[in-house]
Amino acid sequence: MKLLRMLGMALLVLAAVGAASAQSQWQQVTPSNTPNIGAGAMALLTDGRVLVHDESGNPGTWGNWWTLTPDVTGSYATGTWTQVATMPAGYGPLYFGSAVLPDGRYIAEGGEYNLGNDAWTNKGAIYDPVANSWTAVTPPSGWASIGDSPSVVLANGTYMQSSCCDTSKQAALLNPSTLAWTETGSGKFDIYDEEGMTLLPGGNVIDVDAYVFQYNSAGVNWETYNPTSGAWTSQTPGTPVQLWDSAANCGGSGRASYELGPAVLMPNGTVVQTGANSCAAGHNALYTVSSNSWVALPDFPDDLDVADGPAALEINGKVLVMTSPGIFGTGAVFMEYSNNSFTAIAGPPNGPGDSSYYGHLLMLPTGQILFADFSNDLELFTSTGSQYSGWTPTVLLGNAVLQGGSTILLNGRMFNGASQNNAYGDDFQDATNYPLVRFTSTSNGNVYYARTHNHNTMAVGYVGPTYTSVDIPATIPSGRYNLQVVVNGIASPNYSVGVN
Repeated sequence: MKLLRMLGMALLVLAAVGAASAQSQWQQVTPSNTPNIGAGAMALLTDGRVLVHDESGNPGTWGNWWTLTPDVTGSYATGTWTQVATMPAGYGPLYFGSAVLPDGRYIAEGGEYNLGNDAWTNKGAIYDPVANSWTAVTPPSGWASIGDSPSVVLANGTYMQSSCCDTSKQAALLNPSTLAWTETGSGKFDIYDEEGMTLLPGGNVIDVDAYVFQYNSAGVNWETYNPTSGAWTSQTPGTPVQLWDSAANCGGSGRASYELGPAVLMPNGTVVQTGANSCAAGHNALYTVSSNSWVALPDFPDDLDVADGPAALEINGKVLVMTSPGIFGTGAVFMEYSNNSFTAIAGPPNGPGDSSYYGHLLMLPTGQILFADFSNDLELFTSTGSQYSGWTPTVLLGNAVLQGGSTILLNGRMFNGASQNNAYGDDFQDATNYPLVRFTSTSNGNVYYARTHNHNTMAVGYVGPTYTSVDIPATIPSGRYNLQVVVNGIASPNYSVGVN
């Protein structure tokens, strides 16, 4: 359980602490363009815009959302901010389940806090970016709470939401047309609170258990969800180290927080799962999908861990992880995971004043990772080194001349990438395993994004065939363009098209 932060305070005015030379991979989103908000939860809409939640600490703003639209050169650093529709009356969550759905809408479910109050709310809402409107979602029958529980979009495109705090271990699947729910998830070992769900190649979901309500216990249980049977199965042997934080980590004393770090599926079919520990450095482990087995990874140095916090797969194949001391301590240290080791790198200016749970990381179609920490200083992280191979989308074009304002079905392969790409310890989900379509003018280099929707799959590690519907912008000027499909920051080759 994270603390309620009244972030209208120092976070909004933190000075840049690190030396400029230590920030070579970080670029500030132009502050003169950025509204005075506390940027928190983010999502990449399928038209290239970033949807950003205002979590500035004033509960009156928690129903407010903004979009960041890249400029005509495709840059998010100098993009345009626009306030969009406010959530339904009575709903303004903090720490909630979320996802971009295959139809292009965005769903938010639950919240540890609602309008500034301890709530574990069961409210929810869906945002339609075309209509610029929110629709309230009725919770599954009998659910008293959803709270800060995790969610996931399954390989078939179905949204799965869990309940944080009910000992009956509730989860349900959403019908996006009717907004009706169907119960699922039989056989769950423990409740979903403080856990994360990671989509695997083949369609199963993996979850490392956090043993919430099992006070003063220790454990290494993990389980997988089969979407065909709708059931969870505990796997053996357990994880090689305990990955969640408990009083048992401190010799039976101390505060049991039951926190866990993010898990990221990598292009080679392994999952790096980070951990938390209030009395020592966080333990970490690596899961190999093909062998259904784990190995221990090195602990984070000193007393660093990820007691809730973000990680993201970089386009160079490394994983960017935000750590901090103990449970909710400040002094964030950014790490890169690669080849079974973690290496500290320079962080953004606000890092020394941040705890890992302040952070949010989102892969953009430029290949940069957008960072937010509840302040209005958003930063872009640019990876070094070469792009990972084997997951470049390809396109099969049936028509090289496209009509502005029309909708086409675009076919190809690997439209959903190797991974969900972005992860968090539990309640913040911002996966980007869906295709975006970018047009770049061959005459002046101007960039336009088309809206995609109704993808045939959301399966990670799937080579195809794949397709998506594409709404060609009615406002795109006539001319010659290079068309690219982009997923998780990895762009297809250029395909030459004309637009009328």
